[in-house]
Amino acid sequence: MSFPAKTPTTARESEKRSIGKGVFSKCRGCGEVLTAEELSQAWHVCPHCQYHHPMQPEDWRNLILDDGALDVWEEHITPADPLRFHDSMGYGDRIKRAQDKTGRIEGIEVGRAQIDAMGVAYGCFVFSFMGGSMGSVVGERITRMFERATNDRLPVVLIHASGGARMQEGILSLMQMAKTVAALRRFRSVKRPFISICVHPTTGGVAASTALLGDINVVEPNAQIGFAGPRVIENTIKTKLPPGFQRSEFLLSHGMVDCIVPRSQMKQTLGLLLTHLAGKKK
Repeated sequence: MSFPAKTPTTARESEKRSIGKGVFSKCRGCGEVLTAEELSQAWHVCPHCQYHHPMQPEDWRNLILDDGALDVWEEHITPADPLRFHDSMGYGDRIKRAQDKTGRIEGIEVGRAQIDAMGVAYGCFVFSFMGGSMGSVVGERITRMFERATNDRLPVVLIHASGGARMQEGILSLMQMAKTVAALRRFRSVKRPFISICVHPTTGGVAASTALLGDINVVEPNAQIGFAGPRVIENTIKTKLPPGFQRSEFLLSHGMVDCIVPRSQMKQTLGLLLTHLAGKKK
């Protein structure tokens, strides 16, 4: 099969696109074109419309952890393919592709850190790794994070960003919902706070497990948080949903979350909450 040669015009257009790639970003909220550096310095929040774009875990560490430092736990727990699942490609191939894309082993990082000089057990979902879906490894890491926090009497701060349970692991992924919530229940015995942060999107089995069970549930502006998506719900109940359904502001007005906090105020807010709920600094 032969392909037409590029004309000088199409070649120049292609070159322009390649030059601009990674240098400029278009705001998903207002469409304003921003430089990548400008967006990064604003913690990926549009200065024009305040739209909160996704952030990578390293950005979250730099935003809210003292010196951006995290003593990582449980990195030795790696994914397998117990069901030998295959759709358009094998599950093992999907895992490998996600690892190559993100440079990470799985869809969450957990560890010990400090926020305003207070020790915390910390976790952050990696949405760029298969949509932050929760499979066996993600569930196990969350469980062990709560168990370590229980043993060390540490507060827990967990940032959720997920499409839900990982379908390629079937019932094994759904089991993680019960397992993580059971670990959270045991953690309650030491009377340390669990602060849940939900960013866009937090849905499915993750929303139905630890995401909305915090002592304080913090959300970012205009984040989608819920179980099934709005279109699925509308098609099921044959009813038009109210404006803003499943968005942060809607959830706050209906008592589902405790506060909406923009990124620029996130560390200050966490420090204040931890001081009041965890007491003495460690």
